[in-house]
Amino acid sequence: MAKNNIQIMLTKNVTKLGKLGDLVRVAPGYARNYLFPKGMAVMATRGVINEVERRKEVERQRLIAIRQEAESKKVALSTIGGFIIKKKAEGGSIFGTVTDREVAQLIAAKTMMEFDSREITVPDINKLGTYEVQIKLHAEVTATIKVEVIAE
Repeated sequence: MAKNNIQIMLTKNVTKLGKLGDLVRVAPGYARNYLFPKGMAVMATRGVINEVERRKEVERQRLIAIRQEAESKKVALSTIGGFIIKKKAEGGSIFGTVTDREVAQLIAAKTMMEFDSREITVPDINKLGTYEVQIKLHAEVTATIKVEVIAE
């Protein structure tokens, strides 16, 4: 980059430059003639830079808290298991399959925790037996519970 570039903070998302709150270096003419008049950026003063750093730290702490909450839910879910009753067909098979909604109802009944059925990954269950079901709690945290399918 050229020496005479200036540092600015973006106040809006700018394609190929950055997102809201990013500190970037641009040519002075680009900032003065385009970004500043359109309200897309402000000059990065010491106060602005400190505010950006403070916001980043607050956001980092928020993300840590969300992850810790997901970890505690994972621990709570690891202790539960349950069974789902299905009509039995010949040879140990069942009529239909076990759905993610049925698993979500089982979890809600056992723990009083509500989960969107899209967060639950149920293997293809078409026979009686015990299966492991995955529940996505966070981008980096997945819980596993055991579900037993028994005959009606």
